[in-house]
Amino acid sequence: MFGLDTSYTILLLICLLAAAAFEFINGFHDTANAVATVIYTHSLKPTTAVIWSGLWNFIGVNVGGIAVAMGIVNLLPVELLVDQNLAHSISMIFALIFTAIIWNLATWYIGIPCSSSHTLIGSIFGVGLAYYFLPGVTAYALNWNKVLDVGLSLLVSPLFGFAFALLLMYILRKTVKNKMIFKEPPAKKAPPFWIRSILILTCTSVSYAHGSNDGQKGVGLIMLILIGFSPVYFSVDRSKKPENLLYQTRQIEWNLTHFDTNTLSLGDRASLQAVLMNLEFMKTTLTGVKTFDDLKKDDHFKMRKAIILVSKKTESILKTIKANPAAAISPTRQAIITSNLKKFKTNTEYSPRWVILLVSISLGLGTMIGWKRIVVTIGEKIGKTHLTYAQGASAELVAASTIGVSTMFGLPVSTTHVLSSGIAGSMVAGGGRQNLRMGTVKNIMIAWLITLPITIVLSGLLFFILRMIFK
Repeated sequence: MFGLDTSYTILLLICLLAAAAFEFINGFHDTANAVATVIYTHSLKPTTAVIWSGLWNFIGVNVGGIAVAMGIVNLLPVELLVDQNLAHSISMIFALIFTAIIWNLATWYIGIPCSSSHTLIGSIFGVGLAYYFLPGVTAYALNWNKVLDVGLSLLVSPLFGFAFALLLMYILRKTVKNKMIFKEPPAKKAPPFWIRSILILTCTSVSYAHGSNDGQKGVGLIMLILIGFSPVYFSVDRSKKPENLLYQTRQIEWNLTHFDTNTLSLGDRASLQAVLMNLEFMKTTLTGVKTFDDLKKDDHFKMRKAIILVSKKTESILKTIKANPAAAISPTRQAIITSNLKKFKTNTEYSPRWVILLVSISLGLGTMIGWKRIVVTIGEKIGKTHLTYAQGASAELVAASTIGVSTMFGLPVSTTHVLSSGIAGSMVAGGGRQNLRMGTVKNIMIAWLITLPITIVLSGLLFFILRMIFK
């Protein structure tokens, strides 16, 4: 399977099952947030709610794109970690997966809404940092620009959730004349049709947004696994034709030769030289190649590294010269190069269809099982009063919007913390700080604060130990 012998094929299948298990846990851990409001306002029965949410999670993964997935892959550049010793790649993968699953299960068991996003990203950070301490390694295996973007996204999103839910509740109180939406729902009685429709719509929106963002993290995780195990098969998108990649390579090279190198800094000149050398390697390697099977075994991963280097360094040069009045190249040609690079990067920024289906099915099924613990926390333990129609709708509308915007920018965000903070904000709007159950809020905040450090340390230790064992 994928050029692996029997023992490594079995290990690959175990890792893929573990990744599916992570998404399954993600489903009943995170998606419980989406159904809590419709269940506690009696808009939908629990069974109906979780099936409906599971369906929209499935849809979200399938049509939400792969920008977030590639963000996860780019956090931990596998081109720095993958070498000739496959056992080293397995160490990386096991450390990632088992750390994520252990922490997710532990927090689910005690009913704390902990973020699967924090868990996975902390695991990735831990592996990247541990790599630096290996003998003979002098560079960090982390994309620090992407790390900062992701860290800021995870930090700021709960604050947005709290503030905007509070603001939305204030606006509703000032503008909506029907005060029934601010009262506790009657026991075991469905709300009026218009309120019920709004709440079901917001639940659907959160479920879809969760699939398009959190589900894509699972896609990114599986791509890390596949590239680590079989770089020959997954370094580049084998569904594309080599001649198309060769044409793109020649187009980029032709446009780059129009740079006025006299206006470039020494650093940019060195970057441009490195880009041209890698493009030349790609042209030489791809000339006469009809299918990727014709490439030498080592050339697949070299091709991936070349594509990534060309993309990053060219984008860096373009970013520099845009701020320079004496531009090294015309704006028109800059736009052409940018367009060429967008197509060029799809050769490494991709996911097979079966990976997306595996993740969407795992996430959708997970949504339908094990949801109750987190739902009870969201519905009963954040605020001292019962969740009202307005509070449920406000929190979910803010959560869906925040997650949707993050997905557009390819940034992972925590559904758990955005929605939990939205519920807290709506509760404060309904009765001030004293309306919060501070014990639960503190537990959620503690989980938010300690998840990254714990998963970083745990995955780093696992990676370091396993890699020392599998020499």
